[in-house]
Amino acid sequence: MKKSILEVPKNSKVAYQGEPGAFSQQAAGKVFGAGRISIPCHSPEDVFTAVMRKRAEFGVIPIENTLAGSIYQNFDLLARFPLAVVAETSLRIEHNLIVHRGVGFPQIHQVYSHPAALEQCSRFLSRFKSLEQVSFYNTAGSVKHMHDQGLKHAAAIASADAARIYGMKILRRGIEDDPENYTRFLVLARKGRLPQGGEKTSIVFGLENQPGVLFKALSVFALRNIDLVKIESRPIRGKPWEYLFYMDLLSDIRSRECSHALRHLRELAPYLKILGSYPVII
Repeated sequence: MKKSILEVPKNSKVAYQGEPGAFSQQAAGKVFGAGRISIPCHSPEDVFTAVMRKRAEFGVIPIENTLAGSIYQNFDLLARFPLAVVAETSLRIEHNLIVHRGVGFPQIHQVYSHPAALEQCSRFLSRFKSLEQVSFYNTAGSVKHMHDQGLKHAAAIASADAARIYGMKILRRGIEDDPENYTRFLVLARKGRLPQGGEKTSIVFGLENQPGVLFKALSVFALRNIDLVKIESRPIRGKPWEYLFYMDLLSDIRSRECSHALRHLRELAPYLKILGSYPVII
């Protein structure tokens, strides 16, 4: 596991979903360190598009949370866009209840945040039955909106960075249901941007609907002692009851075992896409 940042040219442009103070921006800082140019994007698809159209060299997207699970929209985007995963990192997520200065609990009637953040703080929010939960496209964006609109009767759930950036007050820290709240992020780049290879390899593949075919597909890795750390299925649009399988392997694509396993899988899978082989930055 690599502890150092990803070595890229200074002033590289990095797209992320959300507003300044978003957790995705924090993940970008962990991966690239100082000297990057951050480009906020409204949606995850905008991040992919920014990298593909060369408005940014890299993109950072969340892919999985320990409390809320997989972020399915981003799995689907990985299959759609011709980009490569070039690194992975994870971030401890601490949610905070953020308000205007001078505002206390009695004045709050609404709480804004991303749906995943609201879900991750459900136990805390259940103690305040009168609070209306309002879904927003981004945690930090909800703080910005509350600040820009002067919403003195509302709160937002977001990072401490977001509270600092927009000059707001943290009313309660660490309101997530479980302190073991981590999000895994992937770093995207155009293919060939960085050398391929590292601790993990991610793939997506499709199979014919035949008895035992998924068992056969998984066995190509088991026979070579390659550890499968995640498998996710997603429906194929326009093909009812057919699926794509996303898989993470603890193996370098340049290894003899991994290259042989993938060659064997191609014999079974009509569709196979290598999403990336990359370092894990901790």
